[in-house]
Amino acid sequence: MEKTVNIIGAGLAGCEAAYQLSKRNIKVNLYEKKTIKRNEVQSLNTFAELVCSNTLRSTDLRNAVGCLKEEMRMFDSLIIKAAEYAQIPAGGSLAVDREKFSHYITDLIKNDKNITVIEKDVDFINPDSPTIIASGPLTSENLQKQIISLIGQEYFYFYDAVAPIVTKSSIDTTKTFRKNRYEKGDTEDYINCPMNKEQYSLFYNELINAKTAEAHLDKEKELKVFEGCMPVEIMAKRGFDTLTYGPLKPAGLRNLDGTNNFAVVQLRQDNASDELYNMVGFQTNLTWSEQKRVFRLIPGMEQADFVRYGVMHLNKFINSPSLLNSYNQVKLQPNIFFAGQITGVEGYVESTSSGIISAINMARYLSNEPMLKFPTNTVMGGLQNYIISTSSKNFQPMKANWSIVDNIELNKKVKKDEKKFLYSQAALKSMENFIKLL
Repeated sequence: MEKTVNIIGAGLAGCEAAYQLSKRNIKVNLYEKKTIKRNEVQSLNTFAELVCSNTLRSTDLRNAVGCLKEEMRMFDSLIIKAAEYAQIPAGGSLAVDREKFSHYITDLIKNDKNITVIEKDVDFINPDSPTIIASGPLTSENLQKQIISLIGQEYFYFYDAVAPIVTKSSIDTTKTFRKNRYEKGDTEDYINCPMNKEQYSLFYNELINAKTAEAHLDKEKELKVFEGCMPVEIMAKRGFDTLTYGPLKPAGLRNLDGTNNFAVVQLRQDNASDELYNMVGFQTNLTWSEQKRVFRLIPGMEQADFVRYGVMHLNKFINSPSLLNSYNQVKLQPNIFFAGQITGVEGYVESTSSGIISAINMARYLSNEPMLKFPTNTVMGGLQNYIISTSSKNFQPMKANWSIVDNIELNKKVKKDEKKFLYSQAALKSMENFIKLL
């Protein structure tokens, strides 16, 4: 009897998992509720919406996330194909036009003969039916109750934050300059807003004293902020110079005349028509009026037109070290797999790679074939290994990085960049050999 896999959530991980299963000629029911009711950060009716940044980060193979994207290409990743289709200039990063990216994925999913899209807020999970839960960090209350009932565990919570977007035409380019950090890439993709110490001091003092928005829920006030997506005002309160070593660091961004800056705010292209720009690293929970007032203190942004203000929202993820095995399968519920950010991976590419792991192992599970643990000297495998083997007591989301990968031993001392390149080459070779098993 032919089995159908239920996938809950048509985000990055859910769409990727559906695509990977369809390629293996497995029928999929893909459940998505956003056309019925969007959550607080969604604005499109299409699938795989990018609600935070519009970049899938670095393409450099020396960077773990760059290597991760290359590993995913080996699996013919839908999300990577969509990103390359919708790519816009961003120096050494893979940035996309959000709508073009989302429409590409939606059209492919809806026209796939093996995938049936069901617009519904799932209120029951049958533990006897093969299911991948990829509902993301903003899982609906109905589904939350079902998941909690199913796995018998409470969620951990953390804050996530979204950066503002401004119109290009409202930026005073007489006070800015175009350049990529360290002049990477063939084009000058970023608009840079330089600050001297006096300008930065004014901005800093207003930022740390600005009014923040009320939390959505009383219980959110006691929750931890996720280090990888920290609101700029919270980061600033750690010290006067903190931002100059973070999102406002001047390193690699000298003025065109060769002079140095005390701080630099970067604006990154956000759509293909080059009309919108994202404030890089400016995730925030300031009130909208305060964002307008404080961020307009940045040179070149005095008249900035904000088409989207930053927002902060509650994200949810399960305690994967206690609940999941190496295949993203629930230990006590073998028909149930999880995928994506709800497992505790953090980032667009990481969430997508989780969907690949779940789909491949679900396919093998249905065929009564041994499920496969991805090699831990690859970025995909290292990330998966982290979320299921780290301590369950203080489990926090994790992005791709070389520290969680079982790197090769080097027989000689090499420079940092060369070492990372050798790590990536070893990871890609290992993944190539692993794929032969499939």
